[in-house]
Amino acid sequence: MAKRAVYPGMFDPVHNGHIDVIERSLQIFDELIVAVVANPSKQPLFSVKERLEMIDEATSELSNFRIVAFDGLLIDLVARERADCIVRGIRAISDFEYEFQMALMNRKLRSTVETVFLMPHEKYTYISSRLIKEVASFGTSVAGMVPPIVDKRLTEKYPPK
Repeated sequence: MAKRAVYPGMFDPVHNGHIDVIERSLQIFDELIVAVVANPSKQPLFSVKERLEMIDEATSELSNFRIVAFDGLLIDLVARERADCIVRGIRAISDFEYEFQMALMNRKLRSTVETVFLMPHEKYTYISSRLIKEVASFGTSVAGMVPPIVDKRLTEKYPPK
């Protein structure tokens, strides 16, 4: 039986740490579903459509995965997709506390679904979407921290000063 996992996130924007977790997940699972959260209350910089496009372009050379948008409970998406596992990327202990609580809640809601925590490569552990947006908002290049398509889109939103 094929093992299918869901990797959820805002991906606003997707960065190289996210791409690393996608690549690592594809080494573990037969199929991966990258699930972009459509949560307008968080006031994302990029629309869901833009985030889907950027992930699609940044991962164009990878296979055995799909990209979907969703709103509502993650565990409901996991059930609809018939996934066995949720993948979460963690960079530090501060990430783990929140992710641990979410994993336990998801287990309570659907006991057959496991959560796997993956750490990105050390060279990406300091990167977060929030920091990427903050640096880019000052017109500073984030090349090397994000896929080229994301760098281009950020430059469009925040022209160099």
